[in-house]
Amino acid sequence: MKDRRFSLKKRILSFRYAFNGLRILFRDEHNARIHLIVLAFVVVAGFCFNISNVEWMSIAIVSGFVLSMEAMNTAIETLANYVMPEQHRLIKASKDLSAAAVLIAAIAAATVGVIIFLPKIIDLCSAY
Repeated sequence: MKDRRFSLKKRILSFRYAFNGLRILFRDEHNARIHLIVLAFVVVAGFCFNISNVEWMSIAIVSGFVLSMEAMNTAIETLANYVMPEQHRLIKASKDLSAAAVLIAAIAAATVGVIIFLPKIIDLCSAY
């Protein structure tokens, strides 16, 4: 039987798996890298426009949501490809649904970005 006692050392060491997952995500998934590049631009824009703490929190939440959905999509696709390498309509539906989850998250993030940055861009343009 597995030892179920709490071990802080084991909990800290378990972060290796999560960091390995991040490495796999950004190494193998083009869309994850695109999301990361967009996030970098958003962070730079946030500093340039001196956005509020609430706006930073909103960006952090939706960015985390998008990257989490991308990781889940990758996990589902990887597992589905392993279980059923050949085409199957249910596997396709599962993969399409997980891709849709990423799209929904990205649309939500883009909406938050427009709400935060569009008024600031309009103000900047009207100042000239």
